[in-house]
Amino acid sequence: MLTRPSAFAPPAGEAHWLDVVRELAVGFAERAPGHDADSTLPLENLQALNASGLDVAVLPAPHGGGLSFATIGAALVEISAACPATAALWLMHAGAAHGLVSLSEPTAARFYAAELAAGRRFANALSEPSSGNLFLTPQQSATPVEGGWRLDGAKRFVSGCEVADHFLTNVLVGGVPTFFGVAKDDSVSFAGVWDAMGMRATRSQLVSFAGTVLREERRCAVPPPTSANLISVGLPFLSLGIARAAVDAASEHARGRFLPGVGDVLASLQWVRFEMAGLHVALRGAFLMAEQVAWLADRDDPQATPAAVEAKLAANEVAKAAAALGVKIGGASGYLSTSPIQRHFRDAQAGALMAYSVEVCSDVVGTWVVQSPR
Repeated sequence: MLTRPSAFAPPAGEAHWLDVVRELAVGFAERAPGHDADSTLPLENLQALNASGLDVAVLPAPHGGGLSFATIGAALVEISAACPATAALWLMHAGAAHGLVSLSEPTAARFYAAELAAGRRFANALSEPSSGNLFLTPQQSATPVEGGWRLDGAKRFVSGCEVADHFLTNVLVGGVPTFFGVAKDDSVSFAGVWDAMGMRATRSQLVSFAGTVLREERRCAVPPPTSANLISVGLPFLSLGIARAAVDAASEHARGRFLPGVGDVLASLQWVRFEMAGLHVALRGAFLMAEQVAWLADRDDPQATPAAVEAKLAANEVAKAAAALGVKIGGASGYLSTSPIQRHFRDAQAGALMAYSVEVCSDVVGTWVVQSPR
C-alpha cells in the first residue's frame, strides 16, 4: 500500500518493536488461511507475541511497560494486515490485562502483571446478550455473598475465552456498574457454538457464569471517564490493517491479471485507477484520524476518547470499502475461497459490528455535529 510520512509517527526509540512484529507477521500471514478455514484459535501467534515481550511492553510503565499508543497502533496494523483474528485476540487480551493492572489495587495489579509476563491469557467478558453495544452499562446484578458477590449470567463475544486464565468483567453492584477480575474455575463454561462469517479464528463465544464469586480483593476502581483505554484506541487500527491487506491483495491481482481483449493488465484500466485513487485518499484520512487518537492518548488528552469514536467509524467504513473494491477488481477469481480477497471482505465486516458499532458511532458523532454551535 502506498504510504506517506506521518506527523503522528511512533517514537524512533520504539521502532524495534515494529521490526519484531513485522518479522512475526510473516508467519501469521502464512497460517491465517488455515485458521480461518478451520475456525481454530491462532494460539501459536499469541504465544509468539507474548514471548517477544510485547504483552508486558503495553502495560503501564510502573509494571515494566510504557509503550506508546502510537507504537501499539502501528503494531496492530502490521498484525491485522497479516491475520486480523490474531490482532483482535491480542488487542482484547492486552486490553483486559492493561485494564486489570491499571484499575486494581497495588497487590492485585502486581499479580496480574506477573501473570501476563508468565504467559497467562486474558479476555474481556463485558458484552451481555441483553445489553447489545452498551457493554459498559451492564444489566446483570451481582448478589452479595461472603467475601464478595455472586454472578449468575452470561457474557457474549468473548474472544479467546477457551484459553483465558483471567477475565475482566462488569456487573451491577448496588445498582452501580463495577469491574472485577475473575479467574477461570469450574463455575465458568463456554457455549461451543461459533460459526461466524469472518474473524472465524477469534472463536468469540458465549461465556456462562454459574455462581461465580467476584472477590472483593479483585474489585477494580472506576475507570476515569476521560482517560482513553487500550481497546478504544486500538480498534480503528484493527480495521486499518484489514483495509491495507485488502488494497495490497487487489493491487497485486490488478497488476498480474492480463486482459486479452485489452492487451494489457487490469491495472491499466482507468476505472481501476480512479477507484483506487478515491480509496487511497479515504484510507489516508482514516489513518491520520487513528494516529491522531493515539497521539492524544499518549498525552492523556481527554479529547482522545471522543476522537476514537470518530476514528473507529472512519476506519470501519474504509475497511469495508477497500474489501468491496477488492472483490470488484478480483472478479470471479477473487470470489473463490482460495483467494485472500474474499477473506479480507469477510473480515472487514467485523470491525463495524464490534462495539461501538458503526450505527452507534454514527448516532453519537452525528449528535455532536448537529448540536455543536460552530
